[in-house]
Amino acid sequence: MNMSHSSIHYSNPVLPGFYPDPSITRVGEDYYLVCSSFEYFPGVPIFHSRDLIHWKQIGHVLDRISQLDISSCASSDGIYAPTIRYHEGTFYMITTDVRGRGNFYVTAADPAGPWSDPITVPYGGIDPSLMFDDDGKVYVTAQQGANYDSHVIQYEIDIATGKALSEPVVIWTGDGGPWLEGPHLYKINGLYYIMAASGGTAKEHREIIGRSTSPYGPFERLLEPILTHKDIDHPIQYLGHADLIEGPDGGWWAVFLGVRLGENGYGVLGRESYLAPVHWTADGWPMIDNNDGTVQLEMNVPRLPYSEPEPVLDSGRHDFDDSILPYDLTFLRNPAAGSWSLGERPGWLALKGQSAGLSDIGQVAFTGLRQQQVAGEWSTLLELSSQEEGIEAGICARMNERAHYEIGMRQSSGRSTVFARLTVKGQARLAAEVPVTAGRVFLKIAADYNEYRLLYSLNGTEWNRLAAGSAYALSPQAVEGNGFTGVVIGLYAAGYGKAAEAAAYFDWFDYRA
Repeated sequence: MNMSHSSIHYSNPVLPGFYPDPSITRVGEDYYLVCSSFEYFPGVPIFHSRDLIHWKQIGHVLDRISQLDISSCASSDGIYAPTIRYHEGTFYMITTDVRGRGNFYVTAADPAGPWSDPITVPYGGIDPSLMFDDDGKVYVTAQQGANYDSHVIQYEIDIATGKALSEPVVIWTGDGGPWLEGPHLYKINGLYYIMAASGGTAKEHREIIGRSTSPYGPFERLLEPILTHKDIDHPIQYLGHADLIEGPDGGWWAVFLGVRLGENGYGVLGRESYLAPVHWTADGWPMIDNNDGTVQLEMNVPRLPYSEPEPVLDSGRHDFDDSILPYDLTFLRNPAAGSWSLGERPGWLALKGQSAGLSDIGQVAFTGLRQQQVAGEWSTLLELSSQEEGIEAGICARMNERAHYEIGMRQSSGRSTVFARLTVKGQARLAAEVPVTAGRVFLKIAADYNEYRLLYSLNGTEWNRLAAGSAYALSPQAVEGNGFTGVVIGLYAAGYGKAAEAAAYFDWFDYRA
């Protein structure tokens, strides 16, 4: 962060990589932010900041199976669009488990946890939000319906039990576009503002707003979006799904998702979290960027809440020397019992291959990092001494079970080999395989905008390229169905039909932007 007499500079996105659907709350000078996590576990990463720019992950909200069981969850299912709020000493996070328990919230005295077991709420499709009114009433505001029938419903609950105190009513139908989602209700200067995304989470994505003297409306809608880049040529697209926050100085800010699309119209990083100041118009509307292009990759703003900056870690190494996994590492679904360990061989991560492999919907032994920059390198030292036939382990660039690239080591016909496999649109192709005599091997995935290169080394200095795969094939723009996530680069082990008897061991996981 650079400070001058005229402005303060920062870079967007403030949370690079697959951290979509941001929601924010403030307690004093401390800000807390949560994001969607879909099929990855633990669910709902939570971050802390004092200046809105430098965010440090302090844990996950949903970190145990009693809160979140997504062990058989398909990609881009699972946890959608959380909202975080704070009221009278308690933090609340409300969200949707789309194929599981539906809409629920959890509570905590400390945002780093522990968080309570889920309290379900009875109504709503996806994207529920909570609003604590001055008179003690608590409202759930949620999306309901599909496509052009999407609308916003609202009802009052008993915040201690989640029980509805009123019937749900339709309070807003938006601007006529499809997928009215991510609604939030605010009370600002005596007026109720209803804000939501419209248009679907791609090119037509936009944030719209209405206001009323009543929490149930009717809402006067501002005719133009308060946030969108849908009509301009710009490196950041798909803007929307915003949440507003007021700083201690009375200044307003918005966090929202956006996508960095490259020159060919795709991006592997998925939907990321951005920050921009909010300007209030003379007639009382909050404006962020309506096709003006003011939301930039490099921002200059007149003010920011002061704090000591936290370092942004685009590079680093996990040495697996601690007793817990670093917070930025995520499992694919709930890990099976006994499938991973940091204590089995101190200083190494042990992964025991399960019957589910990378192309299956099940409990895969996989833990990875969200890819945060287009160009980067991820490497590891793998030791796989097991002689079990068909057991493999390695490093994988994963979009979903139908789009992933991996380089690994396995036993094949009684010999150890290093192999590269490319899976595109559900079709797996063994791109290369070479025999090795060593029981340990260095593996690397190197990426740029066009491709992922799969490399191995026997000494850690001289690298051999085994194969390369198209980056476009791993982008959300290329996958079939929902592509709500971005690429995650992970360490994995797999048994493909049977659980491994012995573990694969990873000495470290290195990442370089």
